[in-house]
Amino acid sequence: MLHTREIIKKLWDAQGYGNLAIWEDGSTEVVAPESQPEKGGKAPLVVLKPLAMVAGFPMLDYALHDAELLAAVEKAIQDAGAEIVRD
Repeated sequence: MLHTREIIKKLWDAQGYGNLAIWEDGSTEVVAPESQPEKGGKAPLVVLKPLAMVAGFPMLDYALHDAELLAAVEKAIQDAGAEIVRD
């Protein structure tokens, strides 16, 4: 099961290093922009862009409690066909 705030923490850490690829099993990987990542022959559920999502927050705590950001992450995962819970 994927967890919203865990993904936001990973997005925060990935800022400036690349995009965050997320697989259905919950594993993540920072990938180069425009890359086509695969793990075990499977494409990720979604690739999120950290700078677009969390760079505007001065601190991680603000991002973790922002209702719009939480909803955006959950929608991206749900639109990809996976389940996510807000922890």
